[in-house]
Amino acid sequence: MGLAFIGVAALLFSATALHAQDPGPQAPPPTFKVERIPAEPHPGPPPLPVEEIIQKFAANEDVMKKVYDGYDFTQTIRLDELTDPGGKFSVTGEVYTKPDGLRYLRVTKPAESSLKLMHFSLEDVRAIASMPEFPLTAEEIGNYNFKYAGQEKLDQLNTYIFQVKPKTLSRKKRYFEGVIWIDDHDFAIVKSYGKFVSELEGNGTALPFTMFETYRENFQSKYWLPTYTRSDDYFKSEGNDELPLRLVIHATDFKVRAAAAPPAADSGSSSSVPLSSPQR
Repeated sequence: MGLAFIGVAALLFSATALHAQDPGPQAPPPTFKVERIPAEPHPGPPPLPVEEIIQKFAANEDVMKKVYDGYDFTQTIRLDELTDPGGKFSVTGEVYTKPDGLRYLRVTKPAESSLKLMHFSLEDVRAIASMPEFPLTAEEIGNYNFKYAGQEKLDQLNTYIFQVKPKTLSRKKRYFEGVIWIDDHDFAIVKSYGKFVSELEGNGTALPFTMFETYRENFQSKYWLPTYTRSDDYFKSEGNDELPLRLVIHATDFKVRAAAAPPAADSGSSSSVPLSSPQR
């Protein structure tokens, strides 16, 4: 299904609430919008060499990924049909890592659905929840081109903005394409907006969502971990009408992973779905 873009480039750089000391990122404004990645930026030079900024945030991504992989947490996935009448789908589960390095989502609260326009399955949940969280580690940045796009203040944070685009595409791997915001103090990614692309068309599901806006939350006053992702898009009805949808993925209740693995029965349970390949 085609993605309908609305808005102008300036909307992408609108200030967003993000507090380093808050218990979590504030939800974005409720206005429905599907944004466009801006074209050529024309900022002044950054205060530090671009390559130095890139190397610093990539090194931090390595640290963030290692810390993130050490947590179990609760994740809620919600889909809203923003129509009248409209319905919603929601499911809550625990995300955990087994000894073999495979990440799982174990459904802890039965899925509830009142959707009227479309169907949303547990397999769709798996596909959406398994999006790469740290695609710009030191090992990965060689696969990308980065373009400095200026600076912006996000609440109390001063950030550098970079456009990111993969150098080549692959049929076996999805790469990030979009925009990232980097805190000028910690040199950590605190927000991202973009999509995951490969040589194959679509996002791997029948769902229309392609553009994702992700906010990170500060843990222990030093680790910025992704906790809130939103995507707005359209469902094309049989009458060819474009009907607005909103997807929200929210992670809460982070706990350092216990040494003992979850019960073995979970691996074959229909309420558990794998989210990743074994970690390297």
